[in-house]
Order: sequence, then C-alpha cells, then structure tokens
Amino acid sequence: MKRGWMSTGELRERWGDSLLTVLTVLLLVMIFVVAPLQALGLFEFQIFELLLALVLVGGVFLMSGSTLAVVTMLVALVMIVTGGILRLRSPSIFDLNLFAASWLLVGLTMAVTVARATFAPGRVTYHRVIGAVLLYLTVAVIFAALYTFVGTLRPDAFPGMKVEDSPTLASRVLYFSFATLTTTGYGDVAPLHPIARSLCNLEAIFGQLYPATLLARLVTLEIEHRNEES
Repeated sequence: MKRGWMSTGELRERWGDSLLTVLTVLLLVMIFVVAPLQALGLFEFQIFELLLALVLVGGVFLMSGSTLAVVTMLVALVMIVTGGILRLRSPSIFDLNLFAASWLLVGLTMAVTVARATFAPGRVTYHRVIGAVLLYLTVAVIFAALYTFVGTLRPDAFPGMKVEDSPTLASRVLYFSFATLTTTGYGDVAPLHPIARSLCNLEAIFGQLYPATLLARLVTLEIEHRNEES
C-alpha cells in the first residue's frame, strides 16, 4: 500500500539536487530584480521579497533537514518583518541593522547548507554545479550585510556610498559587494576604513580563487561523469 505523503527525508532524497537550482533562481530574482525595483520605491516588491524569503526558508529546510537551520531562517524572517514595521513607523539605524543581521543569518545558513549539498559525496550533477554558483552568490549577500554593519558604525567607511535606512540601500551594497567579489571596481565607491578594506580584500580573494579552483573542478567532474554515461 502506497503512502499518500512523503517524509522530509524522502523529499530531500528525491529533490535535493534540484532544490539547488530552484534556490539559485530565487536568489537571482531577489538580487537582480526585486532589489532594483525596491530602489525605485515600489513598496509591493518589499512584500514580494518577504514571500521569496519564505520560499527560501522552506527550500533550506528540505535540503538540510536541520531544525537549527530552519529556526535560524525563521528568526531572520522575524527580524526582517520587525525591521519593516519599524521602518514604516520611524526609520532609524536600528532597523537598518536588523535588516543587515537578518540577511547575514540567511546568508550564513544558506552557505553552510548549500556547501554541504554541493560538495557531498556522490555523482557531480548539473544541479550541483549550479549549487556552486549559488554559494558564490550567497557569499556576496553575506559581505553586503557586513558592509552595512561597517557603514552604520563608520559613515565615512565607503566614500561614494551612503549607508542609510533607504529602499535603495540593498541595491547599493549588493552592487558594491559584487564589484568587490568580481574585482570589477573600484570607481564610484571605494573602501576607506581599515576594517572595510580588510573585508574587501577577503571577498576579492574568495572571488578570484573559488571560480578558478572549486567551481572549475566541479564543472570538470560533471563533464567527465556525463561522458562516462554517453
């Protein structure tokens, strides 16, 4: 007799690798669609961001099977909602730091979960290669949150980028983080404070070494496994 519902473990076994691709698409939408539209002042996309974040929580839970991971993501969601309410009532540095802390938690939890799934023993699939790309994107989110903390503590840390409670901030710090990760900056924004420069150095080193080592190795293994099957 067949059961009507699959357990979390069965769902993870069946869809685990595919979830890496789904989460990558979600994060790409949040970074390159939702954040810019928020910067244009469209409030609806702040609600859309929260809905996407809920889907991310579900995806991370299915992938990791860890209660700690889902609790951490739920705490981050509560912080996002609280920060949003405070922003509507009276914008301040406090709710800005709430947003930064929440996305730091989301980023770290996703990074650990995705790294375990991507580099787990077994056949390297297309989805795992996409998972390696997801980890790369997640690192940019983590550093964007760290830059926000530094900018609130030292307003002069990033000449050319004002860190303030504004719908445009997410787009700005993500732009700076990706410019650092891909080493395509600095032109309009540059790090000035020693801690900011140290973080930028760390992100730039990761941005150069990761694609050239781990990501390239995964792609090679995926091609080799595909050729073996053909």
